[in-house]
Amino acid sequence: MTDLAAVKAALKTQAVETPSWAYGNSGTRFKVFAQAGVPRSPWEKVQDAAQVHAFTGAAPTVALHIPWDTVEDYAALAKYAEERGVRLGAVNSNTFQDDDYKLGSICHPDAAVRRKAVGHLLRCVDIMDATGSRDLKLWFADGTNYPGQDDVHARQDRLAEGLAEVYARLGDGQRMLLEYKFFEPAFYTTDVPDWGTAYAHCLKLGPKAQVVVDTGHHAPGTNIEFIVAVLLREGKLGGFDFNSRFYADDDLMVGAADPFQLFRIMYEVVRGGGFTSEVAFMLDQCHNIEPKIPAIIRSVMNVQEATAKALLVDRSALAEAQAAGDVLGANAVLMDAYNTDVRGLLAEVREELGLDSDPMAAYARSGWAEKIVAERVGGEQAGWGA
Repeated sequence: MTDLAAVKAALKTQAVETPSWAYGNSGTRFKVFAQAGVPRSPWEKVQDAAQVHAFTGAAPTVALHIPWDTVEDYAALAKYAEERGVRLGAVNSNTFQDDDYKLGSICHPDAAVRRKAVGHLLRCVDIMDATGSRDLKLWFADGTNYPGQDDVHARQDRLAEGLAEVYARLGDGQRMLLEYKFFEPAFYTTDVPDWGTAYAHCLKLGPKAQVVVDTGHHAPGTNIEFIVAVLLREGKLGGFDFNSRFYADDDLMVGAADPFQLFRIMYEVVRGGGFTSEVAFMLDQCHNIEPKIPAIIRSVMNVQEATAKALLVDRSALAEAQAAGDVLGANAVLMDAYNTDVRGLLAEVREELGLDSDPMAAYARSGWAEKIVAERVGGEQAGWGA
């Protein structure tokens, strides 16, 4: 039998990092639909992130994206966040929106462009020093579109060289989190296309380099929970970028497309000790047509629900069925946990934390949405600018 008190205690420790960019206008490469009241600055993004944490109790950090969140004084931004009950989290680099990066960034054939890209990454570590952030998150759009366009082997050499320089700059307690994506915007070869490539580079770099699993960055049918299990076993799972996809990198709300998959992933996290380790649970989503803050609150709740179900798996009964070769019995143990309605359990957890049992309804009653629409008039809204 599962100890409900232990499950509740574990859920009270859960932390999901929200992304600053999800509070601004975002969408597809075809269109970004602007919404009233979205932030116009990193400071206003922090305000909204604080609202998500206030109503969920499970989103204590907000990730930055540079240069989207550039400010003159990062220490002041960190203090501003702390005054509102949250902290600044991972610093995400951007080496994909500058014209110089058309043929790549740290894998570019031109040494001057590579130098520029590495310089940006080193600047991100400087920002981490100022904000007290632990993680530098790297995703590269580097790759090629046509056979023969560039030397695939040489690009891996350039990637390794650039990563090594940035790795050497990391301070005590800081980590490099390397993300992978099997295609887009490069369609023939991508320089970090899969977890194996990311793992190989991280393994060579050392213990401060870890792999990030973006749940939307896989081909249809990929067994993501297997990847999670292997990386956890090897001590190389640094974190998640949680989102959902139906076709490719759709960046929809986590759990929206396949909540059973999210449960399976979270079970492997629980089974592998990732829930009590330093694995970072981060959202990376695009809220194009839905209101920003409610979508992020709902996403945090989706992660909580999947986690609660994963914690409810009767692992003793599961182990017994597995050892006995009871295929259907083992599957039934897992499915019993997945089919459990955990909303009441999570409502109790929130009430015990002094929160409203229904974060979505509590936010709707708070008046924050109306307040920001009235106050955030004029200026330039934050967003992708597509």
